[in-house]
Amino acid sequence: MGGSAQTTQSAEMFRPPVNRAMRTLDRSFFQKELNLATACVLDRKQIASCQKDLSRDVLKLERLPPIRPAPSTVNAGNGARCLLLRPEVRVDDESTWSSRLHDLVKAKQVLVAPYLLHLNYEHWNYHDIMSAILPESEQDEIPVGFSVVGHVAHLNLRDHYLPYKSLIASVLIDKNPTIRTVINKTDDVGEENEFRTFRYEVLAGPDNMNVEVREQDCLFRFDYSKVYWNTRLSTEHSRLVAKFKPGEAVCDVMAGVGPFALPAAKKRVWVWSNDLNPESHNSLVENSKRNKVTDFVRPFCEDGHTFIRTSTSELVQSSRQITIRPKLSRSARTISTQPRPPEILREPKTFSHYILNLPATATTFLPNFIGLYSGREHLFHPNTEVRLPMIHVYCFSTKSDDNKAEEVKICREISAQLGYEIGKVGEEEMEIWDVRDVAPQKRMFCASFRLPRGVAFMEKDPRA
Repeated sequence: MGGSAQTTQSAEMFRPPVNRAMRTLDRSFFQKELNLATACVLDRKQIASCQKDLSRDVLKLERLPPIRPAPSTVNAGNGARCLLLRPEVRVDDESTWSSRLHDLVKAKQVLVAPYLLHLNYEHWNYHDIMSAILPESEQDEIPVGFSVVGHVAHLNLRDHYLPYKSLIASVLIDKNPTIRTVINKTDDVGEENEFRTFRYEVLAGPDNMNVEVREQDCLFRFDYSKVYWNTRLSTEHSRLVAKFKPGEAVCDVMAGVGPFALPAAKKRVWVWSNDLNPESHNSLVENSKRNKVTDFVRPFCEDGHTFIRTSTSELVQSSRQITIRPKLSRSARTISTQPRPPEILREPKTFSHYILNLPATATTFLPNFIGLYSGREHLFHPNTEVRLPMIHVYCFSTKSDDNKAEEVKICREISAQLGYEIGKVGEEEMEIWDVRDVAPQKRMFCASFRLPRGVAFMEKDPRA
């Protein structure tokens, strides 16, 4: 028998028993006994060196430690240890032994003996168990793509997996210690309401959607059934927040529970955070307190179209400032040294960034930037050192290997909404970032560009 055939046969031995008729999880069904060979090490102090010497013979499988107590049938002394050997190594056929195994047996350092290995449900992982339950026709797409939000696993099962949904959920909980509740989405995000929440059914565990999530050194608590949260966007949150500088002001138009706002505020960025969903707003308020950033976060619950204009006008009039007193260490308190003067931070008059994170419709909010700073040209360069703000607008588009066609489409859409042709991708301060795939032919992007002077200072039509 060839080496590859032996390997395939060996792997098959360690798979769980198959029951494709199972609809309710029976953990006791998953039991298996395997007759293997073992190398019993007579001097337990030599177990490490023997394992190294017998690297070609020792069984190497995930979740299956090769070092075991020696079987009681072997007279190897109390506390003796043994090494599980590959299935190809047979006790009664010395031709299957390596030369090193022969040498150690001859030197009476090890004994080759039979070993009955017991495997049960605890040994196999989620993929192993589901492979033994689902029909063979479904083996290529075993459901593994799920989001974890706190203690909740969020599935989006295809129709042909629905008959197995209880099985899938039960095994997920068993094999993931941090998961206590498994839900399945029963509609598309945003299908029923503008808050991007979704209908769901509980497949396993309690119907408790009050979750706790940590991201970017911030603690978020919220009711996952009432607000929008996407764990897969954590990298994107970090990427954008990294662009904000301490002392800048940011307008987060669709802030949710604060995945941009709170980490930015921890950097001493002034964030005006808005969300139309009252539940998201309430969570943002509480999370700001919990993370001790209330000085830098101003929460609002308004329509985003209105908020872009009102927040811009109110910031110009704001005179908010914060006094930060230096913290003295214990050693410094005992020394009569002159304390450092307090630091006074003043909120700027203009936003450096606007975030529009509502991919399905965010580009339709862009007309609110037309004439946004009309009559306020004195606030910006060349009259001051302040530059016009960067706009970060999220959107969906199709997908291709190089995204070139999508970049053109997105630029055209932004230009149409602004009534002004924006620069081409690759030019200074125009970037279209590939965020993530959301469907086989659908991709999420973030278009970042500096607000053009021709848009910002456009005179408003008095009839509008």
